[in-house]
Amino acid sequence: MIHWGNENYIPQHYQMCTKTVMDNIADPNITFDKNGVCNYYFEYLEKEKKEVFKGEEGQRKFEHSIDLLKKTGKNKDYDCVLGISGGVDSTYLAYLLKQNNVRVLLVHFDYGWNSELAVKNIENIVSKTGFDLETIVMDWEEFKDLQRSYFKASVLDLDIPADHMIFGALYRVAARNNIKHIISGHNVVTEFLLPKAWYYKKFDLTNLKNIHEKFGSIPLKNLKSLGHLQFSYFVSFKGIQMMKLLNFLDYNKAKIKQLIIDELDWIDYGGKHYESVFTRFYQGYILPNKFGIDKRKAHLSNLICSGQISREEAIEELSNPPIPKKLAEEDKTYVAKKLGFSDDEFDEILTLKNIPHEFYGTDDKKITSYRKMLRFAKPLTKLYKHISK
Repeated sequence: MIHWGNENYIPQHYQMCTKTVMDNIADPNITFDKNGVCNYYFEYLEKEKKEVFKGEEGQRKFEHSIDLLKKTGKNKDYDCVLGISGGVDSTYLAYLLKQNNVRVLLVHFDYGWNSELAVKNIENIVSKTGFDLETIVMDWEEFKDLQRSYFKASVLDLDIPADHMIFGALYRVAARNNIKHIISGHNVVTEFLLPKAWYYKKFDLTNLKNIHEKFGSIPLKNLKSLGHLQFSYFVSFKGIQMMKLLNFLDYNKAKIKQLIIDELDWIDYGGKHYESVFTRFYQGYILPNKFGIDKRKAHLSNLICSGQISREEAIEELSNPPIPKKLAEEDKTYVAKKLGFSDDEFDEILTLKNIPHEFYGTDDKKITSYRKMLRFAKPLTKLYKHISK
């Protein structure tokens, strides 16, 4: 049965930001100034000032980045790797790179939860751009066991198994093909704003392994993990870097959607990251009902801060449920069955007491040693490059 509403999370003294739609539900870190403006509004403005470049300056930085991709890709099969999900950001990047004659290796991470629309969008991207596509298919039994473990652990960030393995796959593909750049769709104007209380560290391999060891049932032999040690190797020794091109452009979400609809036959799938059935159910039902978190508040507030929608439009959007009730019911049945939970077992799991990720151990103690290793590795990398010339 589907239960709606997060009335259990509404604080006695409720407050919503007067500039955005961020509020003090499920966010212990939010603060307001004397005018009722929240900290996230000012944090966004500061971030935009530092990292978003428009007009001539943005164009120069964009052109410099394209030249760098082609320079580092010289005498290789590809200039860069681009992960595609069928969503807006990766689709637009594929279009943009094609327009600038960049040789791209598209990588899709298939972890068993693609919506039909996402699959169709990916097919259209490949057909329209002519780029090569490598699909990384996860070992479903292992991945399912890991996802089941996160549900049983009753932790907040159920997207970690996918996010963790996606980046692990991208870096491995880049390393195998001697590609120095992975193109990221992350950008300030549409997705900077997100309270730290609403997610957990994606690359805490200690936390991931401990959760699986406690609740899993089969060994993880084939999944593409990416802890800090692996990340240090790919960055410091293989020289692989993330490049965020969208911060150099006038990135208006609504206009970009229309462009990729016209140019790539892209099909809109609804909410942010809803190209995945699992993420749609997680963000649209589990987060608001189990944790009191409606991520639309952050996504919409980000668009308010960047001037792409009005606060009134955001409030109207929030008056609707995150996903329609009928779709939530269908997704709940589908997710439970696909993960091997009975209906009663799934209902019981979704009502377990929420447990902080940190309860299962973290990699905090290892991070210091990794940073020391990085400082030591950089001189060695420079020496190696010098000797190899």
